[in-house]
Amino acid sequence: MERTKKKVLFLEDEPTIREVLTEYMFLSGYEVTAAERGDTAVELLDRQRFDLAVLDICVPGVDGFEVLRHIRSKEMNMGVIMLTALEDERTQVKAFNQYADDYVIKPVSPLILLKRMETILRRVAGNTKEQGGTGLVLQEEAYCAFYQGEKLPLTLSEYLLLHTLYQEPLRVFTREQLILHIFNEDYVGNDRIIDAHVKNLRKKLPFPCIKTVIGMGYQFDQEAFRNAVHTEE
Repeated sequence: MERTKKKVLFLEDEPTIREVLTEYMFLSGYEVTAAERGDTAVELLDRQRFDLAVLDICVPGVDGFEVLRHIRSKEMNMGVIMLTALEDERTQVKAFNQYADDYVIKPVSPLILLKRMETILRRVAGNTKEQGGTGLVLQEEAYCAFYQGEKLPLTLSEYLLLHTLYQEPLRVFTREQLILHIFNEDYVGNDRIIDAHVKNLRKKLPFPCIKTVIGMGYQFDQEAFRNAVHTEE
C-alpha cells in the first residue's frame, strides 16, 4: 500500500530558494504547497491541514512569526521550522518562545534541511503516540486543549478542570478538591459551582470522558474516552 505523503507548507519569498528547496522536498516524497506571502500562508492554513510548515520570517504581508502564532492558536502538534537569514540570538529565542520546533539559518544545504524535517516529523509522530493515539493534547504553558489538532473552546476554569482529571485518571476528586485545583483558596461560595463547570465542559468536549461518582465527585473516564476515539477511527 502506498504511504501517504506528508504535507508541507513552505513560506519563502525569494524565488530561487523557493524553487530549489520545493524541488528537493518534492523529490523526497513530500507534498509541498509553496507561498511567497505570509497572508497567503495563513489563508492556506485555514483551508487545509499540513503536517509541517517551513517558514521564512521576513516575507511580504504578515511575517513568519505571525504565521507561527496562527498555527499555534489552532494546532500544537504541527511541526514548524523557521528558515531565515536572521541569526541573532534574540530572534531565535523569540521563535522558540512561540513554540517553533527548529530554527535553521540560511543559506542551508537542502539535504540538511530535509534531515531536520525528518527529525521534526518523527518527533511529532512520537508525541501523538505518547498521547495513546488519542489526539488529545493539553498545552500547559498556554492553558489550551487540542483534539485531533483542533483547539477546544474552553474557558480557563474548564481547561483546569479537564487537566486535573486527565492527569490522574484513577483518582476520584471531590468537589472541594477540584475547587482548590481551579481557584486555589480564593473561591468563596457553594461547591456546586463544579457541577456547572462539568456540565459546560461535557457540552464542549467531542467525546465523553467525565464520570460522575455518586456521593463522591468526578473522575476521568478512560474507558469511555478510548471507546469514543476508537469509534471515530
